[in-house]
Amino acid sequence: MHMTLEADYAVRIVEFLAVNPGRADAKTISERTSVTLRFTLKILRTLVSDGIVRSYKGAKGGYELAKPPKEITLRSVIEAVEGPYMISRCQGDAYSCQRTSCRLHHIYGEVSQLVRNKLESYTFASICACEDTEADEKGEGKEAET
Repeated sequence: MHMTLEADYAVRIVEFLAVNPGRADAKTISERTSVTLRFTLKILRTLVSDGIVRSYKGAKGGYELAKPPKEITLRSVIEAVEGPYMISRCQGDAYSCQRTSCRLHHIYGEVSQLVRNKLESYTFASICACEDTEADEKGEGKEAET
């Protein structure tokens, strides 16, 4: 099991916007996240419609987070592009299982809920702070003391 490439890119884009507050144009976001401009625009539209990102038109337009990073969870970004996380398609409303009894359905539901809860526990404020701490521990981003 793995996230889709689109979800991975959406996480990168939101992380970039969290670390770089204020407006950024799609081209800059694309370049800084290593996501093609076309895919960046597609993902940004989804994130805007889901209320995670805000867009501005015009010469001084661009994109920024619609809420503070502490209010945006990893789960909300992933599910914005992938839909609700499910370990098995049998959990989806559109799936019609022909079995009258399934010993695995309950287990799949529990595992899916555990993953959703864990993804919900990470906010972009905590994710970005964690990266800052790792960089500090490695001595990156700091001027050498003389």
